[in-house]
Amino acid sequence: MPVAVTLQDRVHLRRALELAEGGRGRVSPNPLVGAVLVRDGQVIGEGYHAELGGPHAEVAALDDCRARGHEASGATLYVTLEPCAHQGRQPPCTDAILAAEVARVVIASEDPSEKASGRGPGIMRDEGVEVELANGEEAAAARLLNQAFRKHSRTSRPLVLMKSALSLDGRVATAGGDSRWISSEASRGLAHRWRAECDAVCVGIGTALADDPLLTARPAGPSAQRGPRQPTRVVFDSKARLPLDSRLVASVADAPLVVIASPAAPAPPKEALQRAGAEVVVCDGNPAARVAAALGELGRRQITSVLLEGGPTLSGSFLDAGEVDELRLFIAPIVLGGAAARPLVAGRGAAAIAEATRALAMEWERSDRDLLVRARLREW
Repeated sequence: MPVAVTLQDRVHLRRALELAEGGRGRVSPNPLVGAVLVRDGQVIGEGYHAELGGPHAEVAALDDCRARGHEASGATLYVTLEPCAHQGRQPPCTDAILAAEVARVVIASEDPSEKASGRGPGIMRDEGVEVELANGEEAAAARLLNQAFRKHSRTSRPLVLMKSALSLDGRVATAGGDSRWISSEASRGLAHRWRAECDAVCVGIGTALADDPLLTARPAGPSAQRGPRQPTRVVFDSKARLPLDSRLVASVADAPLVVIASPAAPAPPKEALQRAGAEVVVCDGNPAARVAAALGELGRRQITSVLLEGGPTLSGSFLDAGEVDELRLFIAPIVLGGAAARPLVAGRGAAAIAEATRALAMEWERSDRDLLVRARLREW
């Protein structure tokens, strides 16, 4: 059962949450995890899961403790996610914790995956370790930290973040399709950072034909210095119309490309895309059903997060399918006007206000001249 933690416990859990952010964009499909070791009120070790296949946060903190010349015996370990008890890319963290004779473990959030789900805490308790599952703000923050991991663990589908730039009157392009650039350069830089942090980025064939995008991550700052991990590019293309000379196909050696086609797509263009290096996945049903099926296929490929950058048609299909978990909207200080200017989303939509999708929480901040609104629609 979750327990109320002390003020000092909360301080160390907040530090563990800060550390966990160091692995963002580097550890998927694993979760973000940070850990802090404390004895007699002194921090004697810190660590986080930095790279997929590398040491987990608990082991990194224990290694840091020894590098500082300390022993972890009798210490308290603060960790953002329950320690694993199974053999994966790394040995079980519970083994390392028990071998180090840690006396107390304070956990910010549970691991909902089938192979974990309380096994680690149970093993440590059986061996005499005091184990506490925290509640309050730090516990909530730890769950939000790993929404992609939590959704994928529970549903086998990726978390969907819908990103768009729109005018004050809610339009994403003029009637003729001009949208460059509604958002500021700073906002576009943020979008590149989000691409580097997500496993995949999705657009529709309309966007692919109109813009001929690369959809690669090209962030500035620290992410650029260490080389961003490139997301899988996903194009919803029911008739397999993506040109072989498009930049998406031409850059397939630099970042994976998946084309979501319908059963009605002709065989020759599908086969040509496959020969060019793209993966073609056939999904049946109406637009919303194809979205749900495609997300299931992506989830089976260990894609846990998707940045949706599609236009009104694809965004509407995702919303109709109930598969948008968070909105990230850049609202620019411009007004486009015009009845034919393109809206944020199309699709069926809600028939009544009572049927509208409502946000669980909203945040907003400045992004240069734009207003960035984040709306969380679901929590996992």
